[in-house]
Amino acid sequence: MRRFGHLIFDLDGTLVDSRADLAAATNYMLAELGRPLLSVSEVEKLIGLGARVLIEQALGPERAHLITEHGYDLFMDYYNAHLLDHTGPYPGIAALLEVVQGCGVHLSVLTNKPEWPAKAILSGLGLASSLVAVVGGDTLPQRKPDPSGVYALQQETGCPLNETLLVGDSDVDVQTGRAAGVATCGVEWGFGRPASAEPTYLAESVGALRQILLT
Repeated sequence: MRRFGHLIFDLDGTLVDSRADLAAATNYMLAELGRPLLSVSEVEKLIGLGARVLIEQALGPERAHLITEHGYDLFMDYYNAHLLDHTGPYPGIAALLEVVQGCGVHLSVLTNKPEWPAKAILSGLGLASSLVAVVGGDTLPQRKPDPSGVYALQQETGCPLNETLLVGDSDVDVQTGRAAGVATCGVEWGFGRPASAEPTYLAESVGALRQILLT
């Protein structure tokens, strides 16, 4: 039995572990600009609000002007060429998507990653066929935590908001769901700390998430 008719998933830190490739792109950009490199764990803390915010924080506020000059292009050119070098779905995610889709649940992705690399990752990992739609950080004028992406995906599926669950690993995802008036589920295997935002549900593992989704 399904509990929800529409599941909206975050991407990085929720469906896929992309830390290594994001760190590699960040450090390529920093090296080209003559800046100190960051560890994977340091980059991980910057993930969630989109590439431009990640770059701004990696460079530091005193060098934020480099974003519009060269930093963003350096990062994206490298990342788009290497986004599947080390990125993969978390264990059990592909099977979970197959099971819930088989129960007639609509699946979609709402991410602050730009739309093209988001779709390239999902397609390259064989996850795209499960999804009704993908909304990236540049698909609409606003991005998470603005609720516009949730509303756009609701129109795509036709599923009522009260039958929708937003699943993500960060407080930004919880804030987005709350702003849109949908239930939220924080996952604890990703990059963020969703419990601090008090989601409707909290899953410590993919197996626990399956129990929440299918009752």
